[in-house]
Amino acid sequence: MSSMRNAVQRRNHKERAQPVEREKWGLLEKRKDYKLRAADHRQKKAKLKVLNQKARDRNPDEFSFKMMSSTVDRKGKKVADRGNTVLSQEVVKLLKTQDAGYIRTMLQMARKEREELEQKLIMEEQGEVRALRDGQKASKSKHRVFVENEEEQEDFDPDTWFGRGDDLPGRIDPPPLEDLHDELSEGEEETVQRPKSLSKKQMEAQEAAKLEAYKFGKQRERAQSRTASKLQATKKRERELMAAEQELELQRAKMNNTVGGVNKHGVKFKIRERKR
Repeated sequence: MSSMRNAVQRRNHKERAQPVEREKWGLLEKRKDYKLRAADHRQKKAKLKVLNQKARDRNPDEFSFKMMSSTVDRKGKKVADRGNTVLSQEVVKLLKTQDAGYIRTMLQMARKEREELEQKLIMEEQGEVRALRDGQKASKSKHRVFVENEEEQEDFDPDTWFGRGDDLPGRIDPPPLEDLHDELSEGEEETVQRPKSLSKKQMEAQEAAKLEAYKFGKQRERAQSRTASKLQATKKRERELMAAEQELELQRAKMNNTVGGVNKHGVKFKIRERKR
């Protein structure tokens, strides 16, 4: 009979899975996981109970020879010796001199970076340069044109030589004055002819130019925002370096006994000067 019961296929009972709304909490805790967690909790609870009992039974007047050599600060905290060797005053002065040189070098670099960022931001606001990448310097390019004599120099026309810059997006230059004069030379009563209807290719070209100008403006705004945020961070670092330099100079002056201050007991003092 038992062999027949084993021959019949039975249903495989699977463990319950974690619900979908609780999948972020990981796998569903099983009984074996709960037993381990409960045992760890009971062990920690027993340790805390023993420690509480030891704290209650502790004698506050208990004496130890370590109390003779240990010291405390003004706040009552124990001061322990870390085993560090005490440096001489000459060595400390030398180290502070090197620190001051390093701070001055970093301060000079921060000032130079701030000046470059300010110049770059001004040039971007004036529209003299396009949106630049991070780390790219904003240098205004120069172009020299050589002529034969002074007459050619006087007759030199930059618009004719370099072009009117029609290929730049978002730039609309007025028509030349000669064209307007030719159109209106017949008299003031003559009405200006209406512009002819643009073809499909011309309309598509205008739409493409508008889109290019919009993209250029957005790119330029993002570049200005990045430059402004970087400038603020540079100014903050410069102020911190200046404060560190002043503090270090004050410490060096105190070590040389050239300025006054406040001692460890909170009493103000000043250096005696020779009477004149």
